[in-house]
Amino acid sequence: MYSQSEIQSAIDAGVIETDTIAALDKHVSELRNAPIQDEEHFRLVTGFNDIFVAIAAIIMLFAAGGIGGAIDEALAGFFVAATAWGLAEYFTLKRRMALPSIILLLAFVGGIFASAIVILGDDGGATYSALAFAIIALCTGLHWKRFQVPITIAGLAATIAATIISLFLIPFGNDINYHITLSLVLIAGLCIFAFAMWWDISDKSRETRRSDIAFWLHLLAAPMIAHPLFYFIGATGGDEISGLQAVSVVGTYIFMGIIAIVIDRRALLVSALAYVLIALAILFNQFGAIELNVALTAFVIGSALLSLSAFWTPLRKKLVSNMPDIIKANVPAT
Repeated sequence: MYSQSEIQSAIDAGVIETDTIAALDKHVSELRNAPIQDEEHFRLVTGFNDIFVAIAAIIMLFAAGGIGGAIDEALAGFFVAATAWGLAEYFTLKRRMALPSIILLLAFVGGIFASAIVILGDDGGATYSALAFAIIALCTGLHWKRFQVPITIAGLAATIAATIISLFLIPFGNDINYHITLSLVLIAGLCIFAFAMWWDISDKSRETRRSDIAFWLHLLAAPMIAHPLFYFIGATGGDEISGLQAVSVVGTYIFMGIIAIVIDRRALLVSALAYVLIALAILFNQFGAIELNVALTAFVIGSALLSLSAFWTPLRKKLVSNMPDIIKANVPAT
């Protein structure tokens, strides 16, 4: 199995003709009765060797953390980060293995974060948090410059957002309001969503690494948007939410679903799924279906998502055809 970026590399090297790839895409689209773009490809595992290397890398990283921690607590994270970088020199830079590359990136960022927390302290408030996240953002940027793993841009966006949010929270000291924090998270999520769309627009046919970068950015932005929205609706109070709030959750989910269909990205639907499941369960409970509320909720949501998957392409074609020209020009073709 080859990634779109590898296929594009083969085209650039003259190994495969552009017309051949176009004909292949057309053939596959006809077989699946859906455009290639709708499949939302991203490479994770190309074979069992990816899983084998990932398991071995995790064991190696665990050992590095243990050795570093035995010397000094601050060195545990540093040893993990250094080991992850060293392994990435081969498995990412040379072998281009997707799953190990993702694990090694997360280990690198996590290691830097752990060391920064130990050195700066975890009780220093927003100022120390901002400094820690800024250090992580810098290291993540260096990782991107060296290895260019698509998920790295999402990690960089997350750390930059965390740095900026921490800076905004400094004036509040220890009296940080959860409402204010979530408002900042929502704004950051919308900014990351816009950034993801910038990458998407630059590759509407989804044939290059830019599409993979956009995928991870959408995956990051989705919960940053969904959780604050449903918090402000009042849907995070468990069984205490009212019927009106539950209906609002479902309406918001439908609206997010429309956006997801138009831009051809499913991350928004997945990230908000837990909230709509809870809301529907409460609605069924209030209508008297106490014993079957969980089963009915699972049945309704499962049926809706499967139907949406089956009719994604024609539904998307219908929605996009009724959109303004500026939107049509900036989303994948139907």
